[in-house]
Amino acid sequence: MSKAFASQADLSEKKITFDEIGEGLWAFTAEGDPNSGVIIGDTSVMIVEAQATPRLAGKVIEKLRGITDKPISHVVLTHYHAVRVLGASAYGADQIIMSDAARSMVVERGQEDWDSEFQRFPRLFEGHESIPGLTYPTTTFSDSMTVYLGNRRVDIKHLGRAHTAGDAVIHVPDQNVMFTGDIVEDHSACYCGDGHFSDWGTTLDAIQAYDVDAIAPGRGDALVGRDAVARAIASTRDFVDSTYRPAARVAAGGGALKDAWDAVRAACDPKFKDYAIYEHCLPFNVSRAYDEARGIDTPRIWTAERDLEMWAALQG
Repeated sequence: MSKAFASQADLSEKKITFDEIGEGLWAFTAEGDPNSGVIIGDTSVMIVEAQATPRLAGKVIEKLRGITDKPISHVVLTHYHAVRVLGASAYGADQIIMSDAARSMVVERGQEDWDSEFQRFPRLFEGHESIPGLTYPTTTFSDSMTVYLGNRRVDIKHLGRAHTAGDAVIHVPDQNVMFTGDIVEDHSACYCGDGHFSDWGTTLDAIQAYDVDAIAPGRGDALVGRDAVARAIASTRDFVDSTYRPAARVAAGGGALKDAWDAVRAACDPKFKDYAIYEHCLPFNVSRAYDEARGIDTPRIWTAERDLEMWAALQG
């Protein structure tokens, strides 16, 4: 019998931090668990990333209510993954925003992703019985859109494929701060199971071109100052490249998935084994890198059954 996924054994409570990264801009972080963001405007509040359940969203709301009583008008979801979106109902926002591509992925694979993530990472679904169903946006955009929270301008953009095909970033020009979702991580493994390795670097280049003063990444600590931003972008790029290149070499030589697993571990373990959720992500990252290197452009849908089949193949 195969051993359990590393994420199934990750049951320890994480320390929450709530840091101001610009005037009226806050990063909710939790030691490698999914981050959320808060953007406070003149009249209302925008939340970036909803958390996995309404109960977990309540922890974000509790922090928010410690600094403002303004109503929550908008929730922006940077992509479709269950751990990011299924808590959206807790905020009571009139507008839930995703890219067109992200909404399409909810339709195509949202339930499968929910089932898959719930199986392999149960701790992140605390209060799962409170989830009313799949989260669909009220508003979508193709390349970009702008929201005004009173006088505060918020630009929401799709800069390219990376963590998923529909990733969005949120830029607040008056503070030159960005919320990147899982395109950028800090001292946390990137989950690449639905990623696009060949595009990820170009999308990081587009983020880097903004020369922002702070980033709230998808996981890991808030990045305040240009040195911290540059370091995290560079380490994210290194993680993605170090995962893809060994898998691509194995695929080009006709090797099997298990060979790709061994090659990626040899390249990545020395650099990244102490990163948050590294072991959790690795089998899915290797599988997707191996697929992309063999010409599969659209990531195959992860299901609870496929997860187990892949994991069994890597134990042999």
